[in-house]
Amino acid sequence: MIAYEFYLHDLVKGYELVGILPERRKNPQRITQKSVMGWVEKVFGSNLSTKDIFSIQVTINEYTGNIFRPNPFFVIQKKVKK
Repeated sequence: MIAYEFYLHDLVKGYELVGILPERRKNPQRITQKSVMGWVEKVFGSNLSTKDIFSIQVTINEYTGNIFRPNPFFVIQKKVKK
């Protein structure tokens, strides 16, 4: 099963997982970056800026529940000027 993990970039805490959306649409033409990020706006409302959130596509094994992420999976943080 395809799913999307959503991460929020917090200046103090770094990147935090804020949600997982399992993809249930059968027509792949309906799956766009805009539609995926639209889910974030529906769930979190206007409290979060979508420019502070990013998603990665993952695969969930339907039998074991194991999550397979793209390889390699790492996040590079930018240093913030104070």
